[in-house]
Amino acid sequence: MREIKVLGTGCANCRSTVRLIEEVAAEKGVAIRLSKVEDLREIMQYGVMSTPGVVVDGQVVHAGGIPDRARIAAWL
Repeated sequence: MREIKVLGTGCANCRSTVRLIEEVAAEKGVAIRLSKVEDLREIMQYGVMSTPGVVVDGQVVHAGGIPDRARIAAWL
């Protein structure tokens, strides 16, 4: 099971990123554990300066803007 965190303070792009990840995982039948990190200190610990950021299994894979479906699928 992939552990995925979306880093962001709750902006529209962050919410869209969460929704897209859920949709792509469901389409591919991949089990994920998805969480949102909204605490600014915790976000900064990942070194992410622009949100949304995405962390997959402990590694930052994306920062800034909404990732496209193909990129999300590659993470899964």
